[in-house]
Parts: sequence; C-alpha cells; structure tokens
Amino acid sequence: METTPRTLIRQGDPTAFAELFDAHARSVYNHAYRLTGDWSVAEDVVSLTFLEAWRLRARVDADGGSLRPWLLGIATNTVRNTRRAARRHAAALSRVPPQAAERDFADEVASRVDDAELLEHVQVALRALRRPEREVIALCVWSGLDYAAAARALGVPVGTVRSRLSRARTKLATAVAAGRAGHTTGRAVRGAARPAATLGAAREPVRDGHATRVHPARPIQEGHR
Repeated sequence: METTPRTLIRQGDPTAFAELFDAHARSVYNHAYRLTGDWSVAEDVVSLTFLEAWRLRARVDADGGSLRPWLLGIATNTVRNTRRAARRHAAALSRVPPQAAERDFADEVASRVDDAELLEHVQVALRALRRPEREVIALCVWSGLDYAAAARALGVPVGTVRSRLSRARTKLATAVAAGRAGHTTGRAVRGAARPAATLGAAREPVRDGHATRVHPARPIQEGHR
C-alpha cells in the first residue's frame, strides 16, 4: 500500500513534517499577518501553529488533499489565543503608572504620504470588521481558499462562510470608498495651502560687502546645477 504524505504526518515522520513546513510556512505567515497586522506577531503565530500541528498530527485524516486549510485553521485559532493573551497583558500594563510618552517622528513622516493615508483607511476598515468577518476575508480573499476549504478551516458551515464574506466585502467597499474620498479632499487642501515659495516667488538674501541686497531666487534649469 502506498504511503501518502498525510499518513507520514500522522506517523510523526520528521522528514514529512519538514516538507510540510517548507511548503506552507509562508502561507501561514501571510495569513497570520493579515489577521494581526504585525510581522513580529505573525512570526510567533507560525511557530505556534506548527507546534500545534505536530501535537495534533494524529487527527489528520489519512485521505484528502492539501493540508494547507488544516494549517490555516490552526493558525486562525492561534491568533485568537494570542489576542486573548495580549488583552490580558494590556490589562496588566494598564495597572502600571504610565511613563511620559516620547514623540513618534515616524507617524509625522507617514502622515505626509498620501498612500499611507489611504492604507490607514483600509486598516481601520479591517479593524472595524467583526472577527469572524476578518477571518473569512483572510482565508478566502488573501489566502485563496474556496468556501468549502475555509469552512473546514474554521469549523463552520459553507453557508456561514458565504454570508460572512458577503457582509465583509460590502463593509470594506463602503469604507474604502469613503477613505478615497477623504484622501482626495486632503490632497486638494494640502495643495491649496502650499506657500508662495513653491510658485516661484521665493527671494534669497545676498551679502555684498557690508550691505545686504535681496535678489529673486533663480530657478534651476534641467541638466544644470
């Protein structure tokens, strides 16, 4: 009888499990990031997912196709547990007297980038979704699972996956449209508020002996500096 990869995983074959990791670690990593928005947390989720998969290897059915949906289901549960742990940690930190906050210059720089503003609208829209809706978006849209595979990964009926995905898409489309409208308005306001210097009216002081004369700044010709 032919020994399948699933059978080898069930038996705890180290080589088969290494091949499973090589084949699907990137997919699990991307899925975890899409659910958490944090690369560092996503790396932890990958490690925890494959540790849990090793622990649960005996539950793998001998027959079936790719184990990717099974791994993404484990990753989804791992993210849930990670979030619960993070909430407990945050609650503990809230009881500690706060330190003086330092200015974050990265936020100031990012606020000048139009694409970053639009991305923030999308991230806000994703965070506003209910957790089950975020999970089906991550599985069906980003990870490319079909309804049946996503249903197996989440342990819910296919109809539930369809309805959650439909609601999530509608909410995201509305939020992104609103974000783009605000994004365009913001660009127009910033353009109108530019100083006169950008319109060629700049003047620069030139010291000549003991007197200071003011001459118009000359524009730089292309090809000459």
